[in-house]
Amino acid sequence: MSRHDRLTTLISRFTLEVHPAPPEAATLVVLEDAQGRPCKALFQPRAAGFELGAARAVVAARVDWGGISNPLVSALPDRIEVDLTCDEETMALAMLMKAEMEMQRCGAASVMNRLGEVLVVRILRGQIEAGSTRPGVLAGLSDPRLSRAIVAIHDTPGRNWRNEDLAEIAGLSRSRFAEMFLTSVGEPPAAYLRRWRLTLARQDVDKGHRVDAIARRYGYGSAEGFTRAFRKQFGALPIELRHRQAE
Repeated sequence: MSRHDRLTTLISRFTLEVHPAPPEAATLVVLEDAQGRPCKALFQPRAAGFELGAARAVVAARVDWGGISNPLVSALPDRIEVDLTCDEETMALAMLMKAEMEMQRCGAASVMNRLGEVLVVRILRGQIEAGSTRPGVLAGLSDPRLSRAIVAIHDTPGRNWRNEDLAEIAGLSRSRFAEMFLTSVGEPPAAYLRRWRLTLARQDVDKGHRVDAIARRYGYGSAEGFTRAFRKQFGALPIELRHRQAE
């Protein structure tokens, strides 16, 4: 993985699943032009359902990606439109998805899932390269200096990160780093680090990992301190959430 890869670690922490769905229940659709070629992709990360009118969707799917706990989902605009006529590679990908939807060959669901994942990642990449204006992790990753610090947080969440450490990675003064981070991401570095740690910890709780091991993994000095932070974030103790999941 590239040392400055802004997406891989973040993406790998959340299972991305893409399943065919009717347009009224979809969060991702690909529209076709009068010649039957894919021409536009529409993605709504938080709300399902499209009113397409006379437009025809050749691909319609629901993207499940960890919900609002995924910082990428909460950072994206309500609706993203991608002009496929300006992106030959993404158009070719959409044509493959169209073929899989139409032919329904053996393994089509698995292929659609993989192709849909690639399409979503390309949409994310486009948002970062265009420079997101909505406060959130995408806006931070769009900045070449802040992105280095954010990737460091994502890669090693258990480290005892101080603002001066992150500022040094970003190549900024501590005050300038804190100001830019707050403006771009919408919260201070310590708050983002805490939320990222607890998001990952919640996943580990759901997997049945021991609370003391989770606390150590994400930089908490004690299981008690981790439990207090967890309850403040999620409104329940780790063991309570685990019991609810088992019911």
